[in-house]
Amino acid sequence: SEAKPPKEETPKGISPVKAKKTPSPADAERRKLRPGSGGEKPPEEPPFTYQLKAVPLKFVKEMKDIVLKEAESVGSSAIFEVLVSPSTAITSWMKDGSNIRESPKHKFIADGKDRKLHIIDVQLSDAGEYTCVLRLGNKEKTSTAKLIVEGIP
Repeated sequence: SEAKPPKEETPKGISPVKAKKTPSPADAERRKLRPGSGGEKPPEEPPFTYQLKAVPLKFVKEMKDIVLKEAESVGSSAIFEVLVSPSTAITSWMKDGSNIRESPKHKFIADGKDRKLHIIDVQLSDAGEYTCVLRLGNKEKTSTAKLIVEGIP
């Protein structure tokens, strides 16, 4: 009997209250439309309307140059990092204008908006200009920084 919705036989004189409650769905509608309570509603809307609007494609944090001294850098690794928005954007990496493929030498790390290019075992030949290309739909943005390996004088 627990599972069934309480009917009139419910004790504690609930039926009068129930009768009064019946118009409440309409009441709620009316309450929703009242400009006063309208102020409470918008806060839950932006997240949804936000998804529908085109989110601007951007680098929240651009790449920074990395300077290494050859003596101490050879064999160590360098990490270029960017923060992108939105997190659905696709990043690819280039060095001196050519695409980098992932390999034991170059690792791509994507964690939400955080994107990294990990250059392992840096050699003099890794020096150059690195570019992160950010794509979303038909839009494209780039961020560029240099890896500088200073030779020993």
